[in-house]
Amino acid sequence: DIDAALRGLAEELGVALETFQTNHEGVMVERIHAALADGTDAIVINAGAWTHYSYAIMDALGILSIPVVEVHMSNGHAREAFRHHSVLSAVSAGSIAGFGVDSYLLGLRAACSLLDRQDA
Repeated sequence: DIDAALRGLAEELGVALETFQTNHEGVMVERIHAALADGTDAIVINAGAWTHYSYAIMDALGILSIPVVEVHMSNGHAREAFRHHSVLSAVSAGSIAGFGVDSYLLGLRAACSLLDRQDA
């Protein structure tokens, strides 16, 4: 359902969209590294629990020169204390959280806005 909503918004915005999901941290790092050479213009990422401890994903995102928008369906600040800190925030243009599926849609809009600013 999230992918379908994102595809619809991407069509509305006139942008190409690729979605990717994995439960394996190393595979996620490799996909992020691939963005260096495959023409990816921006990344919208929900890293789930990795948000709070994955320095590997943080480092992978940190080498990119493209916008990164961190999204979360729930508001981590309204949850357990360990969820109050994101190691990814340091390498993200911004974070959107707490809006359910709309967090992804807002994240895509934010990424497009950041790209528009670069082109201006």
